[in-house]
Amino acid sequence: MTRQRPLLIEALTAAGLIAAPFVLPYLGFTPTTVNRILVWGLFGLGFDILFGFTGLLSFGQSAFYGTGGMVAAYLLTVLNFPHVVTAVFIGAAAAAVVGYLIGLIALRRTGIYFAMITVAIAEVFHFVEFNPLSDYTGGENGLPGVPTPGFHLGFATVNFDSDSRLYVFLAFWYFVGLVIALRIVRSPVGAILRAIRDNPLRAAAVGHNIHGYKLTAFVVAAAYAGFAGGLLGIMQGFMPPDAFVFDTSGQLVMQTAIGGAGTLFGPLVGATVWLYLSDFLQTTLHLGATWKLVLGVVFVLLVCFLRHGLIGGLADLARLLTRTAKRYEAPESDARPVSASAVAAAATGAPVVELTPSPRRPKPVGDSSTILRAEGLTKRFGGLVANDGVNFSVRRGERRGIIGPNGAGKTTFFKMLTCEMHPSEGRIEFEGRDITGMSVTEVCQLGLTKSYQVNQLFTRLTVRENATIAALAEKRGPFHLDLLRHVESVEGLTQRVEDTLNVVHLSERADLPVSDLAYGEKRRLEIGLALATAPSLLLLDEPLAGMSPLERVEMVQLLKSIGRGRTMIIIDHDMDSLFELVERVTVLQEGRVLVEGTPAEIKGNAAVQEAYLGGVHAA
Repeated sequence: MTRQRPLLIEALTAAGLIAAPFVLPYLGFTPTTVNRILVWGLFGLGFDILFGFTGLLSFGQSAFYGTGGMVAAYLLTVLNFPHVVTAVFIGAAAAAVVGYLIGLIALRRTGIYFAMITVAIAEVFHFVEFNPLSDYTGGENGLPGVPTPGFHLGFATVNFDSDSRLYVFLAFWYFVGLVIALRIVRSPVGAILRAIRDNPLRAAAVGHNIHGYKLTAFVVAAAYAGFAGGLLGIMQGFMPPDAFVFDTSGQLVMQTAIGGAGTLFGPLVGATVWLYLSDFLQTTLHLGATWKLVLGVVFVLLVCFLRHGLIGGLADLARLLTRTAKRYEAPESDARPVSASAVAAAATGAPVVELTPSPRRPKPVGDSSTILRAEGLTKRFGGLVANDGVNFSVRRGERRGIIGPNGAGKTTFFKMLTCEMHPSEGRIEFEGRDITGMSVTEVCQLGLTKSYQVNQLFTRLTVRENATIAALAEKRGPFHLDLLRHVESVEGLTQRVEDTLNVVHLSERADLPVSDLAYGEKRRLEIGLALATAPSLLLLDEPLAGMSPLERVEMVQLLKSIGRGRTMIIIDHDMDSLFELVERVTVLQEGRVLVEGTPAEIKGNAAVQEAYLGGVHAA
């Protein structure tokens, strides 16, 4: 959604909610089913933020759904709490607290292990609800007598005591939930969640605290689940025990997949399809228990033929038609890849673009002339010693090259310098601070950043969004909960992104998906992500890897432009290009420093020739 039409989705949603009770009955939906769709849709909003936008598949949402519903129902039925809506909010808050505590445990693992932990959580809560806490939850009977909400307006009292009136109440809260969800996904936090979904390694490497943001998404999803659970009790007049069962989580996952994950509306559409088919198969076709089998087959077919769900399928079709129309209307598109010669020409003599770090970045301490120092750096993998007692230092403003034959320990050494890997022995200082043992996120926030040998990009995002992710870390710090703020409102962010794309000559490709870029353009963007963090020290891991001769010329000219006024360390196997770029070279062999010197000194060094050529000297 662009800033030019910021309220279009909200307006269309409001119109749809107003029209739904008049249209859906003609399609065979009962008023009760329509209300259930809204509850499931609200439940799914939080889950879609967790799964569709953050990439965390949780099968434990029933635990929070039941927790929020039971807390609200207990307040209203046992304690006779007088305020229905307040009770629902208290239930949502209780679910959020439980989600925070469980998230601290579950998020210690990723992938399938995280999913399995959430399955166990759902089963534990189901057991606890039916046994130790049955006096509070009602066990198999649930908690009956949950009152419907009512509002006193002074001159009249409005009671939501019928399906049609209750629809207004539920539709209002669904709309509120959607507006909040839209604000979240449009916020800086939402942008970072999408980055974590695509490439958590790179999100951490550009300076984001990905654990903190994952936990945020987990808590948000739990709060939505708890609120929907409270509305479930109000809608049914009692809080059912099946809110806690694993089947509830499974239905939520399937509904989201049917509708389309990462769309926010996917859970609502999926719930509509699921509940309609459920009612139709049971009440119209009278299939009995067989309805689950038929619905399962429908689910499999939808997932196989519409990988991104119903909404995702429509979006894919729209993009295909749009691209086809553009090719038909303008075969010579302005979005052509920029040629290597054009980039090289632009880079030659190009002015230096200053990417000034934010004032919040800590200032250097001690000797300001040496930016990086490593002493006695050693890394062991069992009995294998990858680096052994390496001493290494780089002056501020210097361009340093690192070379060595395969197996010399260059990659391990680089990973230790950027704190992706911790040394077995030794010490690393950056701008006078001991960074030994820090995380890659922490050192990036200090101003030490690298580009990767194998591209680590956010491939489902656009070029501009990739640069935005990196710039956000430098502008906002590793973790900042501006959930309801638009990403473009971050001070200086837009200018930083534009400057970064100008430096790497990708401004004309800014709004294209990364997957549409040529390989050389992806390499430039890889370096651009590192530059967007305004590093004091930029490490480039084989920036020329995999390039054609023409692309190498382009990259060398670009690196010359970038290197003016910047401190850089470069690893590469193309020694001719490397010697053209750097002022001083360090040669590693068998995990140790063999020799250091200027490119001219290294070219004629007999020990270097011995290391590379096994004693056969080049002519």
